[in-house]
Amino acid sequence: MDCSALENTLALVCKPTDIPVYDFDFRRFFACSSRTAGLPGVARVGAIDNYSNFYQECLERDVQLVNSPEQQRLTSLLPEWYPRLEAKTPRSRWYETFPSAKEVEAGFAWPVFLKGARQTSRHGGLSIVDSPKAFAESLVAFQADPILHWQELVVREFVPLRPVGQAVAGKLPPSFEFRTFWWFGKLVGAGPYWGAFDYRWNEGEKAAALRLGAWAAQQVGCPFMVIDLAMTASGDWIVIECNDAMESGYAGVSPLGLWQSILDAIRADHQSSPSLQDHPG
Repeated sequence: MDCSALENTLALVCKPTDIPVYDFDFRRFFACSSRTAGLPGVARVGAIDNYSNFYQECLERDVQLVNSPEQQRLTSLLPEWYPRLEAKTPRSRWYETFPSAKEVEAGFAWPVFLKGARQTSRHGGLSIVDSPKAFAESLVAFQADPILHWQELVVREFVPLRPVGQAVAGKLPPSFEFRTFWWFGKLVGAGPYWGAFDYRWNEGEKAAALRLGAWAAQQVGCPFMVIDLAMTASGDWIVIECNDAMESGYAGVSPLGLWQSILDAIRADHQSSPSLQDHPG
């Protein structure tokens, strides 16, 4: 892993993942130096298996990540953030052991949306389940899926979303969904979630979506987080998912614009209050 300081403002722990929507060549666009102590820190190393251990390793490298282990868990796990956003996200229930179809039917109508407590699999045939038979088949697939098998199963109410393109068999149908990045409650990046489709929000749609995003960021309270927002088929905005921004891909958000906005936010914060205590870990 490479530890460096961007513009003497932000400490960065970075490792290539070979995932185009995640990796970014920081040294090509920003001046980088070796002194990281005392700077707010972020990591771009892909998915982190044990964040508490990783957080400690970064401290030993003079990098204090802005998301503490408790904050990272809060924004990464649906059972943690859901109670804070319940009014503005699809109704959900999670299970430590796999439920029967009858248990699911007791709380939901088919179809339902299945996901892991931490992540979704983009395989639509696994995520959207419309019958008890399909549910039983999905449980087998869930256990075999490399992304999902180690997570708690989450069942969510299926909410029809505004479509943006032709659905592809076996994949989640693309919807009017946007990825937003938040730095200490401040919007620092936003863009379409589905990069293969050309869609944009108008000013009114954008304003309504970002009001919801700002509310969600305040409710969860994680320093650096991603909030995915989507418009329902009836025209309402809902929160689809939250996550630690350090582990999240850019989707349709400009990486250069995102990191420049974060640097600008840190500098503005220093100008108004020079204490480093403004950046808790």
